[in-house]
Amino acid sequence: MTDDVRNIVLGVVAAGVTASLGWIFRTYLWRRALRRKQAFFGLPGHSECLLVVNREAGGDGAVHRYDVFALLELSALIKDCGAHARIVQHDATQQGFGERTEFCLGGPASNRRMTAHLQTLLPGVTINTQSEPGPDRGAYEIGSERYAAEPGVAEYVLLARLTAGEEARPVFLFCGQRAITNQAASRYLARHHEKLARKYGGGSFCLLLKVVNSQAYGPDVVELVADVTRAAQQPRQASQSHQGADAA
Repeated sequence: MTDDVRNIVLGVVAAGVTASLGWIFRTYLWRRALRRKQAFFGLPGHSECLLVVNREAGGDGAVHRYDVFALLELSALIKDCGAHARIVQHDATQQGFGERTEFCLGGPASNRRMTAHLQTLLPGVTINTQSEPGPDRGAYEIGSERYAAEPGVAEYVLLARLTAGEEARPVFLFCGQRAITNQAASRYLARHHEKLARKYGGGSFCLLLKVVNSQAYGPDVVELVADVTRAAQQPRQASQSHQGADAA
């Protein structure tokens, strides 16, 4: 074998080894990212989760089209984790939480399951559910702060990941003042889940998001207003008393 042939063979072998190592490394990174994603969402491979949907106001069981879009966003995340989802109506879900991951969409006016979760897991949140039009309709009160909607201009949505213990599967809440804000929150979660996983790990959080000018930008322009986890998880009277003591 001449030197030229030997050099060619060694070059081919080196290229093959390098390509193999690169493929192994990329596969390792992909699997590590997948494990982290599965852990954050509580969705190991082949597991089942619940998508709890609300009803459109006056729709006799119909789901608002923006909530359907939100379900599509979440379905893609679930599929990426190698899990599968079961869609259930809010008033047909009579079971506890923690055994399987749950994604719950809609405000308490249209979702009984959301009402139960807010009362149990986020007692510091009060939402005006009056049906008559007015400036207070749909307003949020979290601790001592109040957040009223300006339809089409500035609307709010709570995005929460809540657990009942270290071994329990999480419950994700998308509690918006309008259906389009539910889609905005699901899209925010899809875009920022890696950042949220790094910050909160497997713990609970509750974020208040603002959807800006939805009449022009739809669900795409979203601002993080605040992490309201502490105020939302404390009963309102206790939260206000604590804040008053801090101010004093």
